[in-house]
Amino acid sequence: MKKHVLLITFLALSISISAQKMNSNKKAVIASVENHKEQLIKISDSIWALAETAFNETGSSKVLADYAEKNGLKVTRGVADIPTAFTATYGSGSPVISILGEFDALPGLSQKISPKKEPLKPDAAGHGCGHNMFGTASLGAAIAIKELMEAGKIKGTVKFLGTPAEEKYFAKVWMVKAGLWNDVDVNISWHPGSSIEADVQSGLSLIDFIVEFHGQAAHASADPWNGRSASDALELYTNGINYYREHILPSSRIHYHIQDGGQVVNVVPDYAKLWVRVRDPKRKVMLPTYERVKAMAEGAAIMANVDYEISLVSGIYETLVNRSGGEIMQKNLELLGPIGYTDEETTFGKAIQKATGKPEIGMDSKIYPLRETLETPGGGSTDVGDVSWNVPNINLGVTVAPKDTPWHSWAVVACGAMSIGHKGMVYASKAMSMTMVDLFENQKLIDKVTEEFKMRKGDEVYEPMIDGPPPIGEN
Repeated sequence: MKKHVLLITFLALSISISAQKMNSNKKAVIASVENHKEQLIKISDSIWALAETAFNETGSSKVLADYAEKNGLKVTRGVADIPTAFTATYGSGSPVISILGEFDALPGLSQKISPKKEPLKPDAAGHGCGHNMFGTASLGAAIAIKELMEAGKIKGTVKFLGTPAEEKYFAKVWMVKAGLWNDVDVNISWHPGSSIEADVQSGLSLIDFIVEFHGQAAHASADPWNGRSASDALELYTNGINYYREHILPSSRIHYHIQDGGQVVNVVPDYAKLWVRVRDPKRKVMLPTYERVKAMAEGAAIMANVDYEISLVSGIYETLVNRSGGEIMQKNLELLGPIGYTDEETTFGKAIQKATGKPEIGMDSKIYPLRETLETPGGGSTDVGDVSWNVPNINLGVTVAPKDTPWHSWAVVACGAMSIGHKGMVYASKAMSMTMVDLFENQKLIDKVTEEFKMRKGDEVYEPMIDGPPPIGEN
């Protein structure tokens, strides 16, 4: 009995100490997020149900922009010549703190709120990366800061950027080129995950391009000698890529997706098409590999006696890490503490882990110390990288799914419209708004973050890896 009393006393003391460290402005933004929580959950669930893919996020963009407008932010829609991209701002003058909000889904990942694989609509899209929560949490944080400004507690400008098409075309590259971060001092971002951390790891740079082969059609049996097969060139090209994989750095990656290899078996195909992607943790390493893979397309075309063409889709930079910003975020995570889960939520999480062949340990929401930044990171890529080469970026990851959940899978979709995902989304909104409070209150923190940004960027000149307007309507 005494042990229980001591434990309760210790917990109460810990909560009291945390409360003492949290100033009134941070308490206010937390209260704001709580006040908007039910509506934020409805918005997130609405975007989850819409499950709109790159550049098709008409409904998702509208529900976020409408709520921003309803709450007094000035909304500009269709920015950077992208119908589903928008900005929502409040305030005036410096500092200007921006926050990112994504909302696109992935094809073929439709899923019910179930711990076993059950498509809601067969072959439909689903939020396998949690972007329904991403944009919503960020908007909640922006509104919390707006309300604090409205109350006269802080000064400056908050800028929410609705950023579509992260999963496929990387719309932020066009948004950066359009100058949407030119007036920003610091950018805040987060991403749904299976742990809570101030993210001080980079991602992989990449470049996407389309290779098309053009030959001569002919009857595949009666006179194949009159044909020049585009699909032969495609196969020779993909074989070349696969042999080349042995001779690139272990940190590099090459992917491809065959989009057209011919239509029927009795016609020598006169057209073939594939999407190719090259990645590496460093853009300067990725670019020579890209040039080599492009050159291989010419070799394949020569061998098959066909013509070829290459067109750039887009490319993105690796993320420029900012540990000074990570330290600010880390302190706020420690103030907030871990997320708590009910027995039902833990059971749901363990069922997902069982279904995906992972250890059945439930969720991980502990607040670990700030990690060291890895020289050669693994993982994926994000167009947040391009933002981070133009303005200091502070990044956050928050638990919205069980530990070790396969990302870009049905398992993430299953959690994204139920309480496990909702808790992570609300937590992220609080953590980001608290970090923005620190920046608005203390110019010295902005100066420190900016100094590190300039040091890490050095004399490299940012060059957006795009050629032409955003490919609206091609998805």
